[in-house]
Parts: sequence; C-alpha cells; structure tokens
Amino acid sequence: MIVETLREYCLAKKEVTESMPFDEFTLVFKVCNKMFLLISLDTDFITLKCDPDKAIELRERYPAVIPGYHMNKAQWNTVALDNTIPPPLILEWIDDSYTLIVQKLPKKVRETLSLRDFRYSSHH
Repeated sequence: MIVETLREYCLAKKEVTESMPFDEFTLVFKVCNKMFLLISLDTDFITLKCDPDKAIELRERYPAVIPGYHMNKAQWNTVALDNTIPPPLILEWIDDSYTLIVQKLPKKVRETLSLRDFRYSSHH
C-alpha cells in the first residue's frame, strides 16, 4: 500500500489536515487538530490510535503490528507496511483511529463530522 493512497484516503475525511511538525520524514494527519495517523516516509511504517484491548489483539495476531513508536503504547499501534496485512484492513484501522479521536471531541464538533459517510466499509 503506497503512501499516496493512504494520504488521499485520509484527506477525503472531514476536517482532516496534514503536516510535518516533527521532521521531514513523518507525515501527520489530524482531525480537528488531533492526531490520528502518522506515516513514516523513510521507513514504511504507520502509527495509529487503537482501542487498548484491540491494540493487544492486533499485536498478537499480526507480526507487522507493534506498540506505538514514541506514543502511548496502550492506545497506539505502529504497523509495518510490508504487504502482510491486506490493504482494506489497514484502511479499516485508519477509520477506527479517526473515529476514536472524533469521539473525544466536543459534541458540537462531532455532530458536524457525520462519521458514517467516511468509513471504508461504506464505500465497498
């Protein structure tokens, strides 16, 4: 799965911005100024927010999934883009990360985002 595909997918979501606040190798995607995905351009890894119980399950099931690099290990996973995980699953995890962040936003902001329109499963 190429970075450009992930980038386009994220930017299609409501209120998403991209920036490189850390260095020239880490692309950060935010919804309403809260991070939900980091793409390491030099190492082919992504880091995304995950429900703590699901995070452990995914790490046990997929060797390409490890605790979030430089992040809260309970709530973030780092995933190697090594072709061992089907692309639709990675898109689903991005949706989950986006949703987890949006759920923590103030109610007034959440209501403007209409999540169901931007989940991978609704497109296929």
